Amino acid sequence: MTEIRFLTEPALHGFEIKGHSSSDSEDDTGRLVCAAVSSAAYMAANTITEVIGDQAEITVDDAVMKLSCPSPSASTVATLEGLRLHLSQLAGQYNKNIRIYGGVKPC
Repeated sequence: MTEIRFLTEPALHGFEIKGHSSSDSEDDTGRLVCAAVSSAAYMAANTITEVIGDQAEITVDDAVMKLSCPSPSASTVATLEGLRLHLSQLAGQYNKNIRIYGGVKPC
């Protein structure tokens, strides 16, 4: 199960993703979902730091990715809202693989 927590205190400023969506190496759906979540998270992180130019603390480790932007611009907040919408829709389709917390009801 991949757990996604959006950092929303005091306002939306980041996310933390933990876990794997696949149960084993034979779980093709889980691997596909994991790849989709990872791709979306990296695109958001790269957009925030490389395109928008906001400073962010980013941690990437095995089955963990965290991004926290201490002073998010309106563009960064919009990017994070887009990520939250995208991942919420994925969670709606693959509710056995993804759980989302922080500003949205788990799907």
